[in-house]
Formats: sequence, C-alpha cells, structure tokens
Amino acid sequence: MKSYVNRANPGVNLPALRGHNAALVLDLLRAAGEEGISRLELAERTGLTPQAVSKITARLRAEGLAAEAGRRASTGGKPRTVLRLVPAAGHAVGLHLDRDELTAVLVDLTGTVVAERRAPLAFGAGARAVVEAAAGEVRELLGAGEGGGAGARPVSGVGVALPGPLDHAEGVLHRVTGFPEWDGFALRDVLAERLGLPVAVDKDTNAAALGLALAGAADSFAYLHLGTGLGAGLVLGGALHRGARTGAGEFGHQVLQLDGPRCECGDRGCVEALCLAAVARGESEEAARVLGTAAGNLVGLLDIDRVLLGGRTVFAEPDLFVRGVGAVVAERVRRGGGGGAVPVPVPVSLAPGGERAVAEGAAQLVLAPVFGRADVAFPAHGG
Repeated sequence: MKSYVNRANPGVNLPALRGHNAALVLDLLRAAGEEGISRLELAERTGLTPQAVSKITARLRAEGLAAEAGRRASTGGKPRTVLRLVPAAGHAVGLHLDRDELTAVLVDLTGTVVAERRAPLAFGAGARAVVEAAAGEVRELLGAGEGGGAGARPVSGVGVALPGPLDHAEGVLHRVTGFPEWDGFALRDVLAERLGLPVAVDKDTNAAALGLALAGAADSFAYLHLGTGLGAGLVLGGALHRGARTGAGEFGHQVLQLDGPRCECGDRGCVEALCLAAVARGESEEAARVLGTAAGNLVGLLDIDRVLLGGRTVFAEPDLFVRGVGAVVAERVRRGGGGGAVPVPVPVSLAPGGERAVAEGAAQLVLAPVFGRADVAFPAHGG
C-alpha cells in the first residue's frame, strides 16, 4: 500500500501500515471495543501463529495504535493480557458535498464522530470555489484555521462524497446532473494538493452504503438517498457494488413513465424527476409511492435483503416515507417480485446515522482499507 507523509501533521500514518495480517489484527481490536482481546484469541481468529501475533501487536503498541486493557483470567496458567485499540491514535475526515450544503465530520479509528461542521454550499459556483470552501471547512474542523497545518490530531486523510457520476478510482467527476461544468474535474488531486492530505472520492450514496455495510446493516441491501436528488448505494454479498465505471446505483434515472416530465439528465419520467416534482407539490405520499415502485424494481432485480432510506427529504417526514415505500415493496414481494418461490419479507427502514450518514461513510473511504476492508473502500491518494 502506498505511503504518504503529512509533514504538517506528524503522527500515525495509517495508510502506511504494512501487511494484510496487521490489518486483520487491527480490525479485531476495533471489534473488541473497550473490553479488548487477548493475543491468544487474536491468533485463534486470524489463524496466525502466536509468535506472529506478538510481533504485530508489539509494533502496533509501539506506534500507539494498541494498548493494554488489563488482564483476563485464563483456564490455566497465568492471566492473559488483553489489548485494545486506541481510538484517538488516528482520525479521518468525511466530507459530504451536497448541491446546497457541506457537512464535514472528524472521526476516530472506531468511526465515532469527534467534531462536526455544516455550512451552505453553492455547488453551481464552480469546482474551484467548492474546493476552496471544502478546504476551509476542513481546516476549521481540524482546528488549524488559516494558519495551515492539520491541527494537533493525527489525520490519515479525507474522504469526499458528492453527487455522481464520477470515476472513484481516479477521483475525477463526470457530468453531474444539472452541473455539466464539473465534467472532467480532478477533484481528488486538486483537493489533496490544497490540503496536503490524502483524499479519496466516491458518490454520496456509495459512501453512505459503505458506512452502513461496515456497521453490519445487512449482507445485501440498497441505500436510497432522497434529498436534492435521488440515488442508490448497493451492497451485494457484503461488498459495495460500484460497477466497473462507478456507474452502479444511478437509481434516480431509471425511467418509470415514458411520457413523464423532462428530467435534468435529458430523459423523461425518471424516478428522480417524478419524486422531486411530487415533493415540490407537497404530495409526499405520492413521492413515497413513486420511490417505493422504483425500490420494488431493485428488490425484484437484485433479490436484496432490505431497503434503507436516507436523505433530507426522507428525514423531513420519516414515518410517511418508511410506511409508503414499505407498503409498495411489500406488495411487490407478495406478488412474487422479490425472488424465490416463497416470498420473504424485505424490510424497509430509515438508515442509521440520520443526515450525517453520508459524511460518516465518506470518512470510511479512508479508514476501511486500514482495517483490511479494501474490498469495500478505495485507498486514498495524494497529499
């Protein structure tokens, strides 16, 4: 894994941690929480030898990532020393760049939010203006202000989530619906140079789905985000599904009505256009019905386990949307549209985390690979 050094912020350089085995041990330490876990248990769960575990944990302790958490009685012999993760040993920033609002969070190694900022954002003001606004909010979040540097906390990088389509591997935006001027902008590299920190970029819905997957939401699910736009994040078989070109989850632009209203993408009758038009008319129940119809299509196509709802429009009337979408999906499943010979209920519920879920998921774009979850995230670059 590529190494990066942030000279303005000396501390634990998390992406530089070497080796799959160290990541496995770190992940188990994180899962164990404050109670901790013994070296013997680490060896049993990873399949590593006790000697290998001792070497890894010694290095993690020397780097300040692990510490003793007391002793635990054993079935024989002397009590076992228990180790725990040190949450404050590393941090990541998560940025959610919505069309009209910026949310920034600072999380520790457990994903716990330790600081948060919100500010208005004019996405249409252009890429450079948005980068300057984002960089300023990150500096304020880290307590460094305009003086430079990244504050006193060790920070591994910045994850950025925003509307797609985009190329998450290169950190380059494409023609964001309604904002064609962003097409081809290398957001990752420009922001990394501005901040002096590694940056990872992904769609807002993918970031939220990543955070939910790491929290154990379900093995296969769809996260549907209805705010100023509409999109989906898909987790299939425990892994975030982006598609070869980060094109998966362009949920808002499936056509439901061939002669429907014109959508900003150029088509007619897209689910996004229908939902937002219903919301604008004050017909939230109709918006929920439309959203439920589109969600039912996903359930029938992908045979997912559950549907999670998020976004400011949903959270403005959460019970109405959960009830409305849930009723349509349940009817679709009852008619056999959920896959399988025997209908299995597909629950519809609010996504945990509220309106902060996207920003928190963005931070996991940076942290997940540190804990061996490169199957769902993508390593940050730059800085």
